[in-house]
Amino acid sequence: MYRDESDILGDPAPESARTDAGAPAPEPALGALLVGLQLTDSAFPSGFYTLSHSLEGFAQAGAVDRESLPLLLEDLLLHGVGPADATALALAHRATRAGDPAAVVRIDEHLFATKLGREMRQAATRTGRQLLDLAAEVFDRPEIAAHFDRVVHRETPGTQAVAAGVIHAATGVPVRQAVASDLFAFSASFAGAALRLRLTDHRGAQTLLRGAAPVIEAATEAALRRELADVGATVFASDIMSGRHERAEARLFAS
Repeated sequence: MYRDESDILGDPAPESARTDAGAPAPEPALGALLVGLQLTDSAFPSGFYTLSHSLEGFAQAGAVDRESLPLLLEDLLLHGVGPADATALALAHRATRAGDPAAVVRIDEHLFATKLGREMRQAATRTGRQLLDLAAEVFDRPEIAAHFDRVVHRETPGTQAVAAGVIHAATGVPVRQAVASDLFAFSASFAGAALRLRLTDHRGAQTLLRGAAPVIEAATEAALRRELADVGATVFASDIMSGRHERAEARLFAS
């Protein structure tokens, strides 16, 4: 039976997206989306490719395999990077939008203090500094340059998550999108490390990322509801593996 084009393609815009005159509402500008895509692209040289986020320590201990990779990533998202880095990112984003650099420094110091291992602290500040250095040039926003200046003068630690929050806010990326983007970047970095550690293959890495999508959504929503006092991870097995990794005779990754 013949169906007209509207049956096949569906209504061009839902009623909620139409103006009073019945015409579709204008699409939101793509600028913020493009910034988020650029910042989370694996080609953006933030230093994430040097990190395994404790995965190499788990692999060295024989404590993870292909089947358990999704469970480990889920735990890290929900109980590690979500309550710690993602929450700090959201708070730093809001403080930057509010024009409160002193609050950004407090958030940065708090997040840095929650990182128990030397390896994780160094990874967070090294990638944060590199991210700020490049973003100050690429995006040319005064808020980014000012925060980078504070980091250079050792007025604040310069953790990656807080740096990302400042950059996303300064470039107009909405806070929810910023948090989700950074959690996806973490997950992509984790999947890339799993690939290089031969814990999965290219197809498996993409399946791992797709399976993490609902976890990223849940971690994002939880991060947006927390306050500064809530910032901190509870993945102690990851801290232990990171500590062992610091003393390993051979290491592929910096964390």
